[in-house]
Amino acid sequence: MAERPVINASPLIFLSRGGLIDLLQLLGDEILVPSAVAVEIQQRGAEDPTVLALTQTDWLVVVETPPTPEIIQSWDLGKGESSVLTWAYTHPNTEAIVDDLAARRCAAVLGIPVRGTLGLVLTAKQRGKIPAARPVLDNLRSLGMYLSDRVINQALALIGE
Repeated sequence: MAERPVINASPLIFLSRGGLIDLLQLLGDEILVPSAVAVEIQQRGAEDPTVLALTQTDWLVVVETPPTPEIIQSWDLGKGESSVLTWAYTHPNTEAIVDDLAARRCAAVLGIPVRGTLGLVLTAKQRGKIPAARPVLDNLRSLGMYLSDRVINQALALIGE
């Protein structure tokens, strides 16, 4: 059985800003948030939508991560990305939800299953949770998420949009 997914700050930030936090439940009944990620989010202020989502959503579960292995430290990622990958690395079959390209490359090298916000939106479309992915992706871009037109068009082609 797969472990509960573990998520980094940026997917949480964009999903909460876009009112899409519930899409995470497509990945599991509980989503783990490393304490380093929770601290990063809490610095945004009590009224921030991501802080509110983290404190008011019982299925977002904050966890302490073990020390970061040297193999992950060598990638020189941020604290959040490192803690997400450390959790997934030390808990096999855990999907890491990260957007950062270097973190995704590290996950691939380590054999950690990984998905980003874009992949979550595509999954939501495929499972009928949203009627179309493009408007959701356009909304996320308007909120500051970087996705090139090429990446969006390639992704939408995969799901027939």
